[in-house]
Amino acid sequence: MLYYLPAQPDIIHNTKPARNLFEGFPLKTIITLLILCCLSFSSAISAEEAESSTPQGVNNTIKDLKNEVLELNRDLFILEEDLLFSANTQISVFLSLDTDKLFKLDSVQLKLDDKIVSNYLYTEREINALRRGGVQRLYIGNLTSGEHELTAFFIGRGPSNRDFKRATTKTIEKSDDAKYIELKITGNSRKEQPDFVIKVWE
Repeated sequence: MLYYLPAQPDIIHNTKPARNLFEGFPLKTIITLLILCCLSFSSAISAEEAESSTPQGVNNTIKDLKNEVLELNRDLFILEEDLLFSANTQISVFLSLDTDKLFKLDSVQLKLDDKIVSNYLYTEREINALRRGGVQRLYIGNLTSGEHELTAFFIGRGPSNRDFKRATTKTIEKSDDAKYIELKITGNSRKEQPDFVIKVWE
């Protein structure tokens, strides 16, 4: 899945969630401690045990350690998001592509309250993943409660392979819950034009 930026005064970045267990500790310190714990666990395999193990046993041990490191990276990623983007201020914007027969996507620019928060230029590999049903998280950030204006600019090649740029805007209401928004590109065969929709997930 594709994945997964500047802000304005009412878009709050790097805020710590209230009453968090890790409140007061820098994020780097938390991540470093977790990595050290992982390394300490890995070093528990003694040299004597390693020498007496068969090559197959050593390979299995290395494989298990790699899996543990991958799991740790995943947990660290989740922890970092929980620390930086608490549920009561979090906003996430995703992008999906239903069809590209009438529109070849090149890039997307995202604005919140007239402030650019994301510019993304797509590779052919990413476009192919979107064609196969992938969903990209284009942006994640913090937003204060209340009304905000979200604008997305879609740039690419339209019908007859002409340069094409289209903008769509939606007013969103941010509550104390996390807000999830989808930018959806579809084709309108009747109009022979692409459609761009902003959908708020309830």
